[in-house]
Amino acid sequence: MFTFLKLGGSLITDKTRPYTPRPKRLDDLAAQIAAAMQEQPDLRLVLGHGSGSFGHQAASQFGTRRGVAGPEAWRGFAEVWYQASALNRLVVEALRRAGLPAVTISPLSTVTAHEGRVLIWDLYPLQMALGHRLLPVVHGDVVFDEARGGTILSTEDLFAHLARELRPNRILLAGLEEGVWEDFPARKKLLPEITPEGLARQASRLGEAAGADVTGGMQAKVHQMLELVEEISGLEVLVFSGETDGNLRRALAGENVGTRLHR
Repeated sequence: MFTFLKLGGSLITDKTRPYTPRPKRLDDLAAQIAAAMQEQPDLRLVLGHGSGSFGHQAASQFGTRRGVAGPEAWRGFAEVWYQASALNRLVVEALRRAGLPAVTISPLSTVTAHEGRVLIWDLYPLQMALGHRLLPVVHGDVVFDEARGGTILSTEDLFAHLARELRPNRILLAGLEEGVWEDFPARKKLLPEITPEGLARQASRLGEAAGADVTGGMQAKVHQMLELVEEISGLEVLVFSGETDGNLRRALAGENVGTRLHR
């Protein structure tokens, strides 16, 4: 099974408090990943994570996703990179404590964008990591952009490109919410599944992400993932809570523990 897994920024940080990680949650998630990979020797995994209250704080201040021009904006670009990298280090340290051979594939160093979309990405390092049973880690990051000067690509942006190139079986998006709510923020009606055909009926009621998020809320993520589901045969996407005990391990084992996006 070839799986992409994202640990959402709201899950691994407190998005309502600047630069605040959740170390105990990170350790628990890393332990669940390690257990799943031990139980499933054939599991191939690309791990991504959001920037949460680290990168989003600086990105909101400087408007980096919209483009970069002028000395102050470029200083902001560097600050967003620094904060996103600081959180990435915490994630990799948690994975290392769990015994996982994690290596970061830095988007800034390997990706060039055009108008906020991946234009060029040398995937050889990532493919070599997979081939040697390492755990490649990507994350939301600043990148240079031919049209905008610089921009920010979310983990979902990166996964969208990777999915078209590498064709995973599943994409797992772990956050705080149990899945996609039809009535957010009331949270009384969870959608067990979403299909491209059913989205038109549900789109106006889908909730946005809580906390600062400069790369789009829940609606944007659902639309982006459904585009992939339509394009890549057999792909399914699961939006679920990584906060619930054992949920991540169950999701990696193939259980549908949230909202399933499929054709």
